[in-house]
Amino acid sequence: MTKNILAFGAHPDDIELGCAGALSKHVKAGQNVYLCVLSEGQEAGDPILRKKEQQEACRRLGARELIWGGWSDTKFEVSKQSIDFVEAVVAKVKPYEIYVNYTNDSHQDHRSLAQCVISATRYNKRVLFYEDYTSYNFQPDIFVDIEDVLDQKIHIISAFESQVGRNFPSGQTMLDGVKSMAQFRGFQAKVKYAEGFKAVRYLKLDF
Repeated sequence: MTKNILAFGAHPDDIELGCAGALSKHVKAGQNVYLCVLSEGQEAGDPILRKKEQQEACRRLGARELIWGGWSDTKFEVSKQSIDFVEAVVAKVKPYEIYVNYTNDSHQDHRSLAQCVISATRYNKRVLFYEDYTSYNFQPDIFVDIEDVLDQKIHIISAFESQVGRNFPSGQTMLDGVKSMAQFRGFQAKVKYAEGFKAVRYLKLDF
């Protein structure tokens, strides 16, 4: 049976930065990948442009569907309405595995979305936090070898043209950071390049 995979992101490019490698491997394996992006990221750029960039990234990934939440950037709330929305998406997709922003994060939207997903997926067997540049104290306990899809991940993230040219305080660009992080997590995982994840819940089913 073909598995459905669901990734939540607070803003355009969150999902891709955190888990485009793992999602690319799901697509290569013939699984159906669904993306749910809760806001259009209007506080960090033109929302029309950012929405188009997200759609292009989705196309490059080969995702089956892109679902928009219509939430207000920087103003996410942990509420019954928000949790109900996430529950409805989960009920629609019926995912085998779920990815979402991490709870320990300097961005309030990431924290709120993570809390909503924790509540809404309390009966799901495989839920993973991914890492963003605003995450802190992130200690992964699951790794995915992405050496074979690193170029694909960079190609997907390159769709976010309005964001990739921004420099971090270190002087690195977003794409520099993607490769550096993949190399660091790869070092931890004893492979060349990896993505790291922290399990909310991870029932091992493959024997």
